[in-house]
Amino acid sequence: MGKVLIVDDDPQLRQSFEKLLTEEGHTVQTAANGESGLAMVRESSPDLVVMDVRLPGINGLEATRAMRKVDPKLPIIIMTAYGTTETAIEATKEGAFDYVLKPFNIPDILALVGDALEAGRLMHSRVEMDTVPDKPSADAIIGRSKPMQEIYKGIGRVASTDATVLIRGESGTGKELVARAIYQHSKRSHRPFLVINCVAIPETLLESELFGYERGAFTGAVSRRLGKIQQANGGTILLDEIGDMPLNIQAKILRLLQEKSIERLGGREPIPVDVRIIAATNRDLEAAMAAGSFREDLYYRLKVVTLWLPPLRERAEDIDLLTEYFLKRLSNEMKMDNPGIIPEAKTLLRGYPWSGNVRELANTVQKVLIFNRGTPIAAEDLTRVMEEGSEIKSVDEESVSESLRQYFRQKLAKGHGEGLFDSMMDDTASILISEALNLTGGNRSRAAKLLGLSRPTLQAKIEKYRLKIETSVSSSS
Repeated sequence: MGKVLIVDDDPQLRQSFEKLLTEEGHTVQTAANGESGLAMVRESSPDLVVMDVRLPGINGLEATRAMRKVDPKLPIIIMTAYGTTETAIEATKEGAFDYVLKPFNIPDILALVGDALEAGRLMHSRVEMDTVPDKPSADAIIGRSKPMQEIYKGIGRVASTDATVLIRGESGTGKELVARAIYQHSKRSHRPFLVINCVAIPETLLESELFGYERGAFTGAVSRRLGKIQQANGGTILLDEIGDMPLNIQAKILRLLQEKSIERLGGREPIPVDVRIIAATNRDLEAAMAAGSFREDLYYRLKVVTLWLPPLRERAEDIDLLTEYFLKRLSNEMKMDNPGIIPEAKTLLRGYPWSGNVRELANTVQKVLIFNRGTPIAAEDLTRVMEEGSEIKSVDEESVSESLRQYFRQKLAKGHGEGLFDSMMDDTASILISEALNLTGGNRSRAAKLLGLSRPTLQAKIEKYRLKIETSVSSSS
């Protein structure tokens, strides 16, 4: 939800708009002219301005220009009730986020308001790096491992240039945060930053969303519309999940990179644009090229600089830091005390493969906070979340199961039957108990609880299997 300023000389429209947006949970201010709207921008720093073009005194175009001087990253949506949209297009060129024709469709305007507020949030919210502040930011890149140090160096080296950047990494590794960090440290940081998810937008709409269209380009195109690339002119655009972009649109992105121009749908004249392209993907682009689903020429245009984000399992030394960060941040957000986490629970988190990476770890911490009721997080709390079908998935269950089956087949092929079952069960139990003891730092009581055994039964099995126990400083027997 955001703070929205409505600037229009029609009191009925202001009242209707205020009621509509308030019901959606937004805080709304109104102004009857451009001068009052500009004063409110200076005084109250709204998150979004929705403004008419024709106003008494300074018009919407002049007000847009003045507001952009106060806050270059302020999203402004222009409204117009007139048949021509040239003035609105001029306002967009001045930095307005978008424009809409009156009368407007309520679901469409609400969606546009949501998009504009999110764009403003992305531009204004700084991405912190390698820090866990007392009041942690919702947007931070956390990690002090060697792979993350290389990422920080890469951001620093590429941010001040206009080079195209390709960010690669598995889902959940933080590719959008890295793109925003590059933008915020670039010389374009005072200009727009827009994100286009190439998967989230249907293929039939993606082309018009990116490049815009001329009036009459297709059924329903009643006026000219600028695309996101033109809206981001002078700034930066992130093409997220570019590995899923259709081939025909890939060709147009290639032209943009080569010629610094685009054509709107239904248009014939090239339109010069100045945008920096950052692309991100979790796809194997080399395999996609071999399969004919990704253009080789675009691949080489995109990878002027490539940043590879490591999966979490390859920087396990950062997991403790990330866990503490998410505990602080999420407990603040949910207005609860930070319960802390005991050592064996941290050990469990460090040993997990995290197929969903940082996003999965964050979801896991949040779910445990919700169900834990304020007590320090223990390994069994995490195990319970895993077993209840949360975002955590089993440790590559299929491959583990197949490995066990192969091992059992080998044993059965060599065995003579007598005593084999008991021997195999003892081997399995010995490994399971050893792992439980390792996880709890040698604490027999906690290990017994994890295994669902009584402490005397566990002690008997430790003696039977002659297990060596390494006790951590924090554990007790």
